[in-house]
Amino acid sequence: MIRINLLPYREKEKREDITRQIMVIGITFVVFVLALGSFHLYLSMSISSLEENITKQQNELDRLNKIILDIDTFKRDKALLEKKIAIINTLEENRLAPVRMLDELTTMVPVKDVWLERLSEKGTAITIEGMARNNIAVAHFMKNLAGSTFIKSVDLVSTKEKEISGIKLQQFIISCVKKKG
Repeated sequence: MIRINLLPYREKEKREDITRQIMVIGITFVVFVLALGSFHLYLSMSISSLEENITKQQNELDRLNKIILDIDTFKRDKALLEKKIAIINTLEENRLAPVRMLDELTTMVPVKDVWLERLSEKGTAITIEGMARNNIAVAHFMKNLAGSTFIKSVDLVSTKEKEISGIKLQQFIISCVKKKG
């Protein structure tokens, strides 16, 4: 005899398959949403960590820039002070040079024959203006200047005869170049 099962087992299997598929899709969706949420949370934490790191680095950069500015100011001040010290040292080394030069110059002037009226110095150039009894006294004075330790060269700029109180004198201008050092 043939048996016929009238129970809807195929429909039951179809329902179970559909239910199983819906559950698999639901679980997959939940897992996907959880994965997306965790990835979003990871990215948010990474971003906030990086932003915090950027803020710390920016603060450190600002602090270091202030230190660099202080160092630059210090270097500028140091250079200025070194320049001033160099000038002071140069002045200290050369402070007695004019006194020595004038002392030596007074010994070179022929007594009672030459009178100095003006002495000017500009850089290494020295201009001497004065009066002499005659041209021989001027030549003698120039020879003395040429033998000086501080004069490099002596040139006669001009001489002219000038009468003072009835006496004829020679007015002269001599240009000298000073030795360095």
